Amino acid sequence: QVQLVESGGDSAQSGGSLRLSCGSSRPTDSYYCMGWFRQAPGKQREGVAGIESEGRTNYADSVKGRFTISQDNGKSTLYLQMNSLKPEDTAMYYCAASRNLDCKFWLLLPAEYNYWGQGAQVTVSS
Repeated sequence: QVQLVESGGDSAQSGGSLRLSCGSSRPTDSYYCMGWFRQAPGKQREGVAGIESEGRTNYADSVKGRFTISQDNGKSTLYLQMNSLKPEDTAMYYCAASRNLDCKFWLLLPAEYNYWGQGAQVTVSS
């Protein structure tokens, strides 16, 4: 049974920073891909950042240059460093992991991910 548990969700001012963490019950290098997704009220879940087993990353255009995804295999933890936060970053953020090889080609596609955390709320005020 794979469990992913997010932490670090909080409120922040516009321009501020937050770091999300995702602890995995399995070693993070046992997945082909891991990623962060977000869903705002009334909107579809969207890919924010993804990292595949060889270290390649991909980011949504809306967060490029502001967010950084990383993982610590020794701690079985995935991170999302979020800087220069904007009110439009407000959403529930989900950690996800995939054991589907095809996820390497679709890092930001939710359908490619098998396992999901319960979510962490990020609220950015102007």
